[in-house]
Amino acid sequence: MDKIQELKKIASQVRRDIVRMVHEKNSGHPGGSLGCADFMTALYFEIMDHKPQPFDMDGKNQDVFFLSNGHISPVWYSVLARSGYFPVEELKTFRAIDSRLQGHPTPAEHLEGIRIASGSLGQGLSVGLGAALAKKLNGDKHLVYTLHGDGELQEGQIWEAALFGAQHKVDNLIATVDYNGVQIDGPTEKVMGLGNLEAKWHAFGWKVFTTNGNDMDALIKTHQEAKAATGQGQPIVILMKTEMGQGVDFMMGTHKWHGVAPNDEQLASALSQLEETLKDY
Repeated sequence: MDKIQELKKIASQVRRDIVRMVHEKNSGHPGGSLGCADFMTALYFEIMDHKPQPFDMDGKNQDVFFLSNGHISPVWYSVLARSGYFPVEELKTFRAIDSRLQGHPTPAEHLEGIRIASGSLGQGLSVGLGAALAKKLNGDKHLVYTLHGDGELQEGQIWEAALFGAQHKVDNLIATVDYNGVQIDGPTEKVMGLGNLEAKWHAFGWKVFTTNGNDMDALIKTHQEAKAATGQGQPIVILMKTEMGQGVDFMMGTHKWHGVAPNDEQLASALSQLEETLKDY
């Protein structure tokens, strides 16, 4: 099996994990999680140079990732478990009382792979830039990756961080925006239009790439190109077009599945569309 097909199979299992986790607790955010399953799979199983065990909170001499839009924790927990950070069976505890797998990630629970709390939108780029500067100071040549929702770009702190990153030439960071065009209350263009994001990021001094976040080939190729562009005096952002709810037909393309759990019948329908490739937890 070639690498792309292997990654697609892992992403299918990750999607199964997502809908099962959210269904079991009747709580969580399946839409954006499903849309980002390909990206998160590619990131942890191909793109990043990282060490699941032993987990190092400082992330020295390895690539690190910060999830800024923390509500899509189901996809992150699945990928962390499937890539060896903690036992896959622990996914059963998602959103349970006293679980390490809270609705929004938190380092207070000492869950391997989690370095910051996220959920309050807008903060992840600032954290990522700080971590990237720390790597420079430590002589660490590895990269920092961040993920953001497009609705999150309505937060002013994102653009303060964007100015900072360009001013200080933080060229060892690759930020990705999940550009699915919808947020909790509806289409982003109706809630608060984002305008020409490519032109905006260029104007703020960033090098911009665009890709299809639900095409594994495109994801890998774009990230290879982005990685090759690091170290050239500019921070990098990838505008990643995805489909909310990708992989489950009745969840796709609508904001209504931003934070709603499927019922029993809907879960069965979703699972029938997603191949079990690594074995359910």
